[in-house]
Amino acid sequence: MAWVTKDSVEQYETPESKKEYTKQEKAANWWYYHKLYVGIAVIAVVLVVWMVHDVVTRVRPDYRVGYVGSSNLPTDTVTALENTLAAYCDDRNGDGKVVVELVQYNLDFDSESENTDAYTQMADVTRLSADLSSEDGPYIFIMQDTDYAQQFAETTGDLQYLDGTMPDTENVDENDNVIVDWTKMVYRWTDCPALTGLDLGTYTGLTMVDDLQGENQDIMKNTYIGRRAYYTDKTALESETYDALWNILTAGAVSTVGQQ
Repeated sequence: MAWVTKDSVEQYETPESKKEYTKQEKAANWWYYHKLYVGIAVIAVVLVVWMVHDVVTRVRPDYRVGYVGSSNLPTDTVTALENTLAAYCDDRNGDGKVVVELVQYNLDFDSESENTDAYTQMADVTRLSADLSSEDGPYIFIMQDTDYAQQFAETTGDLQYLDGTMPDTENVDENDNVIVDWTKMVYRWTDCPALTGLDLGTYTGLTMVDDLQGENQDIMKNTYIGRRAYYTDKTALESETYDALWNILTAGAVSTVGQQ
């Protein structure tokens, strides 16, 4: 207690009462300090849900077939090939359905071509190189025409011979490309009775901007088909699972490649 003298007067200060906040004010204050953490948490939850959904709903193909050409096949042709080939395949991954995926690679083997999109070329070359190095890549390849069959076989060295033997990887040219006889690695589509006999139906629209119509077999008649070479135990094992499909598609085939 303060002493009172003639020169001082005792004073008392009344303490201020503590402010009572409403629920809305408390919520606003909490949100002000925590909104960043809430936002981060929401984004994290959304990402987790998206990844789980993607894993659960993603369609995993049992077989992958590659197509190498200057542009994509018509959408109707792709669908017809996938659905028709699935009838000759089995459910390898055990998910209860048989799915064949046609993987398309848009390549231009003419490096000086002015019509080549450099970014698309780089992306598809990178994707093809990765798939040829992986056991998950396609093991059966369809090539657009004679030039693409020859260029693909000679540039990659990744097709096996029709008799099932592999290229000699020690036999290379000055550019380190494996020297092969591409004419003994592929069949023409029209060499294979099973392929020409597929009921592929019709297409509407060669591209996304036209409505041309025609037979899908007419799209495929100039193509070639070959089987991927394998150089490791893993790819050899994977290749064996494709042998049954290859044998069905090429049953009765007589190669006319290389004949004038």
